[in-house]
Amino acid sequence: MASVQTGLSRKLLTRVLSVYFFLTFIVTVGQIFTEYMSTKSHIESELQTLKNTFSTSLTRAIWEVNLPQARSIAEGLMELPIITGVQIRDENGEYIADLGVTIAQARAPITSGELEDHNGGLFSYGFPLIFEFSNRSSTVGDVTLYSNFDIIFGRIEIGIFFLIGNAIVKTAFLVFLFMTAFRRMLSDPLMEITQQMSAFNPERPEESKVFLHLEDENELRLLQYSYNQVIDDLIVSQQQLHKTQSELQRVNKKLDDQNLLLEQEVAKKTASLSQIMLDLERQKDELIVNQRELRQENENRQYVENVLREKNSELAKSMENLKLAQEQLLESERMASLGGLVAGIAHDVNTPLGVGVTAASFLNERLGEIRQDYDNNSLTNKTMASFLDEAEQTTNLLLTNLNRASELITSFKQVAVDQTSEAERVFNLKTYLREIMLSLAPSFKHKQHDVSINCPDELYIRSAPGVIAQIVTNMIMNSLIHGFEHQTVGKITIDVSQDKDDVVMVYEDNGCGIPANQLKQLFEAFFTTKRSQGGSGLGTHIMYNLVTQALDGNIEAFSEPGKGLRYEIRFPART
Repeated sequence: MASVQTGLSRKLLTRVLSVYFFLTFIVTVGQIFTEYMSTKSHIESELQTLKNTFSTSLTRAIWEVNLPQARSIAEGLMELPIITGVQIRDENGEYIADLGVTIAQARAPITSGELEDHNGGLFSYGFPLIFEFSNRSSTVGDVTLYSNFDIIFGRIEIGIFFLIGNAIVKTAFLVFLFMTAFRRMLSDPLMEITQQMSAFNPERPEESKVFLHLEDENELRLLQYSYNQVIDDLIVSQQQLHKTQSELQRVNKKLDDQNLLLEQEVAKKTASLSQIMLDLERQKDELIVNQRELRQENENRQYVENVLREKNSELAKSMENLKLAQEQLLESERMASLGGLVAGIAHDVNTPLGVGVTAASFLNERLGEIRQDYDNNSLTNKTMASFLDEAEQTTNLLLTNLNRASELITSFKQVAVDQTSEAERVFNLKTYLREIMLSLAPSFKHKQHDVSINCPDELYIRSAPGVIAQIVTNMIMNSLIHGFEHQTVGKITIDVSQDKDDVVMVYEDNGCGIPANQLKQLFEAFFTTKRSQGGSGLGTHIMYNLVTQALDGNIEAFSEPGKGLRYEIRFPART
């Protein structure tokens, strides 16, 4: 009889196990992927939670330009198990800290919380640092926290091994079960029936019956019955007796096989349950350790929050004191400017008053001589004519100097009152600029500087004149002190024009100019190149605040070394 190369049971077993292996692989991969995505989502949630913990202290450190503290916070973040990289940038996109595994970012600042995946299993969460001051929000920088696939794998490693091990155990058990079942239920019965049918002896049919060891009724059983039915037609009661004995033997063997299989199954289940109990006990110990660590971390976090709350209170008090000190410094600078104006005006008024006193004394003396000649009847027409000429010249000189003194005092009074008051009124800008220049005339007395004012005659504005006077005074004094420090002949030009509803004032001198690195700090408080000579560094800062706050305008400065300094000021006319 020809042998079969590939049995029917082997083909069937191969196909069934192939389907089972494929389904098991798909389910296991799906479970691992679900565990990975769940753990990744949890880590991303933890990264977002870190924003609430560290953003306030980082924002305060960057706002106060406390870069060492910001880097220290970044190093503290790197100590967290889920963090593999930290990037901290300022509002200009410059890196303050770049630690661990990170990637280069675009220079544009981050405006909202962003989760982003990167190559190599790296992902990040970035958020802006917003500082709130005086009911205004200002973005001072941003933070990007990085984590990667290794962190996720470290958390789900045990679960993955458990899933794979579980799949392997189930697969091995089912393979064994299928192979045993196919062998007992299909392969062995087919082989047995084939062998028995091959050994058929027509002369002794009672020895040629087919006896299969099957656990249930199936097609093989029907085949056996059919074949034996044919044999039954040829045998007698003796063959029936043999058949009964064979059935009893088959039943006993079946019971023994079932008992053996049951004992093996119980042993396998017991071993599996023992392993599961050991795993559960180990996980319980790990959970207890994690709970203790979490409790300690919460206590540390509460302590840090209390310390930060106290520091914030101290910083608020320091800001109030600093603001009060700044207001006092601004008022002192304004009064110092007014004091210098008073000294110059007093000196300049003294000259015409002295000339007036001298002229009046001379006229009084000549009048005494004329009266004496008149009383002695020695007064001549020539003497009288000479007296009248001298009296006319003296009175003209007296009136000229008194008018000069009156103009100086009137101009000084108007400018001084305006500088000490912030009241608004409508005034002619060109006339007021000339009054300011008249009050500043003593500052130009010993120098040959030329000041040119180009302003429309009918330009009226509504503003606080003292603000205009303070701005113009500061610009001119800066030119005299800094721009014309080493030159006696200079030129100052003030061009004023009206652009729709705005007034545009361009102030320019031909002094020594300012280097680019100093021009960037020109309007900063306490910046001065004359600190050793008593400079306060508040002149341009006051001027900037007056333009932007009091006039609701803007100011820009342009300069190059050796090419002078130019201010461009724009503010609403509000006529």
